Amino acid sequence: MKPLAQEDRFPAEDRVRAALAARASLVTHHDLSHEAPPQGRSWGVRRVRRVALAALGAAAAVVAVCLLVLPGGPAAPAPTPPARPGVSEQPPSTAPAPGICPPSPGWTG
Repeated sequence: MKPLAQEDRFPAEDRVRAALAARASLVTHHDLSHEAPPQGRSWGVRRVRRVALAALGAAAAVVAVCLLVLPGGPAAPAPTPPARPGVSEQPPSTAPAPGICPPSPGWTG
């Protein structure tokens, strides 16, 4: 990317460049010196891993309770169908449904 010539710049770009240059001139070497590292507890890898495993264990416990205790889970037996049809049920009909014509004897579909 080649730099723009002075005549190709917009006035807003000149203002932004001037503002950034003014701000940069306020920073000194003393402002950039190293300070002591922070003290105290920080979130290390071990602590994050412990919290993640605890959350995973809690989620697994909730899933186990939902599956085993709540109704409809795998511990609840499925209802069994009746051994014979009830009195209100009619035996299946072998007659064709109304509106459907049986195929003619010479028809090869």
